[in-house]
Amino acid sequence: MIVVIDYGMGNLRSVSKALESLGASVRVSSDPADVAAADKVILPGVGAFPAAMRELSARGLIGPLKAAIAAKPYLGICLGLQLLFERSDEGEGGEGLGILPGEVRRFAAQDGLKVPHMGWNQVQGQGACPLLKGVPAGSYFYFVHSYFGVPTDRSVIALETEYGTTFASMVWKDRLFATQFHPEKSQALGLQLLKNFITL
Repeated sequence: MIVVIDYGMGNLRSVSKALESLGASVRVSSDPADVAAADKVILPGVGAFPAAMRELSARGLIGPLKAAIAAKPYLGICLGLQLLFERSDEGEGGEGLGILPGEVRRFAAQDGLKVPHMGWNQVQGQGACPLLKGVPAGSYFYFVHSYFGVPTDRSVIALETEYGTTFASMVWKDRLFATQFHPEKSQALGLQLLKNFITL
């Protein structure tokens, strides 16, 4: 069972429907017990970092989520990647889950650079991440974000993307995977990535 965590801020339907289309057994839940019992967990997200941390805390999900990340496959999507870091400068700022050393920063204002970064963009790979099996180098994925994670340890970067600066568009460490792009909105290659997660 894959549990898609509902904390009031995720694009839950599109993620769960994409997984179901690939044959996965999926439950959308905000119940900490479901997170603890899951075989795998997915934390999607659209919204602001500080509000997301408040919602996770209010639902009693922070402890179970950290335990799940330590013990089973985890996929974070968009905000679900950013929340892994220690802190963010979004809004009033605040602490994240602290799973990965590093911080979350906003794209700097530049002439001709629209923020949020929205639309299709190319990724460049590093290493042999199992979620990228069948995904060609230089593929395009769909992004919608104004902030990006900056890992202290660059060895966790699985993919990078250029948008005014080069940023980590996917991170990977052991059973932890997270994408800044939206695989559920990225057509065939996004579904391939999700399929790889299902079959881990």
